[in-house]
Amino acid sequence: MRRLALIPLAVLTLAAGAAQAADYVSIVQEAEVARPPEVVWKKVGGYCDIGGWMRTTCEITAGNDGEVGAVRRIAGRIDEVLVARTATAYTYIQPKSPIDYHGTVEILPTSDGKGSRIVYSLFYDAESLGTPEARAADRARRAAMFAGVLKTMKAIAEAD
Repeated sequence: MRRLALIPLAVLTLAAGAAQAADYVSIVQEAEVARPPEVVWKKVGGYCDIGGWMRTTCEITAGNDGEVGAVRRIAGRIDEVLVARTATAYTYIQPKSPIDYHGTVEILPTSDGKGSRIVYSLFYDAESLGTPEARAADRARRAAMFAGVLKTMKAIAEAD
C-alpha cells in the first residue's frame, strides 16, 4: 500500500523537472494626456475600444461589455477575457495562450492634477518563443506596436 502512495509523488516530481523555466517579460508604457482621467476613460476605456486604437474589429462574444468575465474577439481571431476592473482600469488575459499573456489598461491622474497618464502594461512568459534572440525580437515588436497604440489612444482622448 505504501508503494502505491509513492507513485503519484514520483510522477509529479518527474513532470515538474521536465517543465521549462519561465522567462517572464513585463512591458510598461505610458502616455500623458491633456484631459482629466474621467474624460480619457470615457473615450478609450471601453473594453472594445481596442478596435479603434488598433484599427481593427472588436466584438463582445460572451458576458456583458465592461464586466468581469466578458470575452472580446479582436480582428476576428484573438479572444481575451476581462479578469479585473476598477473605475479607470481593467486587466485581461488571452486564455489558452502559449505565452500566458496578460494586459492592463489604466488611466491615472498626473501629479499636477491637470491631466492624465495612460498606462498600458503587458506581461507574458516568453520561454516558448525560442532563442534569446527570438524573444528579444518579439519583445521589441510588442513594445513598438503598443507605443503606436498609445499614440492613437492619446490622439483619441485629446480630440474634441
